[in-house]
Amino acid sequence: MESQRRSEALADFFTSARFLIYVGHALSTWGDRMWHFAVSVFLVELYGNSLLLTALYGLVVSASVLLLGAVIGDWVDKNPRIKVAQTSLVVQNTSVILCGVLLMVVFLYKAQLNVLWGGWLLTVCYIFIITIANVANLASTAMGITIQRDWIIVVAGENRNRLANMNATVRVIDQLTNILAPMAVGQIITFGSPLIGCVFISCWNLCSMCLEYYLLRLVYRKTPALAVKGGKKDAESSEELQQLSTGKELEANGQLAKDAPAAAGCCQQVAEPFRTFRNGWVAYYNQSIFLAGMGLAFLYMTVLGFDCITTGYAYTQGLNGSILSLLMGASAITGILGTVGFTRIRKCCGLVRTGFISGVLQLFCLALCVVSVFMPGSPLDLSVSPFKDLLRHLIGEPTLPEATPTSTEPYGWMNVSTVAPDETMPEVESYVSVSLLFAGVIAARFGLWSFDLTVTQLIQENVIESERGIINGVQNSMNYLMDLLHFIMVILAPNPEAFGLLVLISFSFVAVGHIMYFTYAYRGLRSRLFACCAPEKAGEGQPEIECEKA
Repeated sequence: MESQRRSEALADFFTSARFLIYVGHALSTWGDRMWHFAVSVFLVELYGNSLLLTALYGLVVSASVLLLGAVIGDWVDKNPRIKVAQTSLVVQNTSVILCGVLLMVVFLYKAQLNVLWGGWLLTVCYIFIITIANVANLASTAMGITIQRDWIIVVAGENRNRLANMNATVRVIDQLTNILAPMAVGQIITFGSPLIGCVFISCWNLCSMCLEYYLLRLVYRKTPALAVKGGKKDAESSEELQQLSTGKELEANGQLAKDAPAAAGCCQQVAEPFRTFRNGWVAYYNQSIFLAGMGLAFLYMTVLGFDCITTGYAYTQGLNGSILSLLMGASAITGILGTVGFTRIRKCCGLVRTGFISGVLQLFCLALCVVSVFMPGSPLDLSVSPFKDLLRHLIGEPTLPEATPTSTEPYGWMNVSTVAPDETMPEVESYVSVSLLFAGVIAARFGLWSFDLTVTQLIQENVIESERGIINGVQNSMNYLMDLLHFIMVILAPNPEAFGLLVLISFSFVAVGHIMYFTYAYRGLRSRLFACCAPEKAGEGQPEIECEKA
């Protein structure tokens, strides 16, 4: 009897909306990670092993989300859930397929394209590739807001433990695919060719789009609450908004001539994105979780992660690709432990205290990185000009080594590091500094992912349903802004001798981020914040108990 009940429970789980969301998210994330890794490699391959196109792509992606994050979120809020999810899915995957086809054409006929129109036709192709890839990323942003910041909340219902477990499971899927997907497509590109890689990714996205579309319909049917948005049915809400908008236009225009309403409507349409951008940031600032969200954003202003910057620095310190792959694996394991630890700590200490504990753990671990700056083997030398490589390039000396693809953390937009082959690596006097650096980075993954999940759930629980999209859109914009600033910081000080300074600046930004979160938490819990073993009480973490913005 007991075994039968377990079998029935297991069968119910595999047909539940939760499991279907996990499967759909795994498919979507796998395709995203393959594409994000491969497109940077393709751009490097196309432009003669230069990072120029990759850098331009990253700049366009960051700037687009920064400027359009609030607009995307507002669109998510104002339209029916199923329409938003399906539109985002189709646009995202279709853009990747089109971009893959265009890349195949360029790979096959690059020589011919390079002689047409004096080479301008090839340049136009590059522009189209970056533009379409950026559209795919914007659609992916909308999809992430829709599923991870809205649908999951509705599927979890009022059960906060279930919501925490769903968030943790989704994050584990993110981390596993972040390691495995680039490895898979990297093998295809290495043992096949970039052309074969384009064909594979295009076919994957076509098949995945069809399956994900079907899974979305299933989840929507199994969760009737998804058809209700802000207390009204999606269709009714959308129709009422349209009628309200029309009524406001008629009232504003009055009895003007026929062409006046049209002109006014045109002006309103042009100004609407700017008003949405302003209103989104104002609404974000007025949220009770403003300081918590800002604290998370500040964690993106760092070189202390496994992105292309830290990987490139590791190569200059004598670490080869084999060692780095092992370190990345260790980092992934630590991150998964952090997501699992989040659910345990939250049950024991409460959600708000979990963020405080996670922040302390992360800072303690990153202190090893600060120590590494002053240990033997550290190349820190602020007397070396950070612009010496640029000057050498301007006078005609070759400075760009061959580019090597690497896997990255989700906190970073470039997936290719500029490293020289192993035989040209300078000899390193001591590995003490770089060992402490990566020990701190890897250990800090536990606190980082636990803190990320804490702030994510705080936003989920404390933002009203009608503003979930726009608030999460602005949060994404803040994250991309800080990520963009971190790359600008590296551009201003690109030489290894200045990396120690970047470490100190990064640690300072992370510390400021956690101070912001501590301020948020202390305003709500006061001295109870330090009672770390106190279980979570009913309503703890809600806006009325947590804090109000000063």
